[in-house]
Formats: sequence, structure tokens, C-alpha cells
Amino acid sequence: MNRLDVAGALFFIAGTLILLGIVTAEATYPGYSVSQNYISDLGGATSGALTQPAAAVLDTTLVVGGLLIIGGAYAIHRVLDKRVFPSALPLLIALAGIGSVGVGVFNETFGIIHWLLSALTFIAGGLAAIAAFSQQKAPLRYFSVILGIIALVFAIGPYMTPAVAFLGVGGAERWVVYPLVLWLIGFGGYLMGTSPNTAFQ
Repeated sequence: MNRLDVAGALFFIAGTLILLGIVTAEATYPGYSVSQNYISDLGGATSGALTQPAAAVLDTTLVVGGLLIIGGAYAIHRVLDKRVFPSALPLLIALAGIGSVGVGVFNETFGIIHWLLSALTFIAGGLAAIAAFSQQKAPLRYFSVILGIIALVFAIGPYMTPAVAFLGVGGAERWVVYPLVLWLIGFGGYLMGTSPNTAFQ
């Protein structure tokens, strides 16, 4: 396996793991509302309460997924650092991974620290999806930008007042998280299925 295969596999696994981790945590959290509860509520409520096994599932998923994302970012960096003009893509992806690890370690019970790390994950992830435009072929490059813009737009305000009124805070937050996860899985598949000589053209 070359470095792009490794990066693609790590991104694909991370995205799949995070998506299924959220679904599993939701299913094991009594009375959880996809509309009215934040995803972070699964990992630890602001009251300090931890609902198990949902908290362990989500927090572990975010930490492991974040570490995989960081590893993938490093693999891409090793490919792109040979270029005359360095790409910001590996850094942005790594920051999103660091944010994910932080969110898992410092769950909602840690208050402002948790929310700052969440913001780092959302903003860096959205910018990474957009920055990947120049590193992907069509049509994925266009899907990538669209997903990144959707994530960033829904992260404003927070999550935009009209969106919260219609979807609830949990529904609006999923319009931030799920586009990023879908991009990560798609980008991972792209890297695994493309020749190293043509992947970033």
C-alpha cells in the first residue's frame, strides 16, 4: 500500500466509525431526541451525568476516529510536502482530527473547553472539504465543496436560528457533522481508488 492508500483507508474507517458510533450511542440512550439533543449529549450531559453505554461508545469513537484522521493527514502531508507550494489540506484535516480527539476526551461536562474543540472540528473540517477542491478530480471536487459549505453554513449562529427552529438543535447540528463525515468517507474512497501519480491533479 502506498501513502495515499493508507490515508484513504484511515479516512474511510474513521468516517464509518464515527457515523456508526453516533447511531449506536443514540440507540442506547433512553429518551434521546435527534431533534432536541446535541450529539455531544450522548457523550456526557452538561449536568455532569454520563449515560452508559452511550457515553463510552461516543467518546471512544471520537477519540479513535480523530486519531485515524490525524494519521491520514500525516500520510497526505508526506505526499504533498514534495510540492513547491505546500497545501493547507493536511493541516486542516489534522486540526479536525485533533478537535475530534479533544471532544471525545473533554466531553460536554467540561463546558467551554468542549464547545471550543467542537468549533475547531466543525470549522477545520468544513474548510478541509473546501480546500480539497484543488486536490480532487471532478465530480468529487464539486461535491466536496458543497458538503464543506453546508457544514460551515449550518455551524453559524450557532447552527443558524431558522435551521434550529425547523430542525431543533440536534437536527441542525447533524447538518454540520454528517456532511463532514460523508466527505471524509468519500475522500477516503477516492484516495484508495486513484493512482498516486494522478490523485492530486
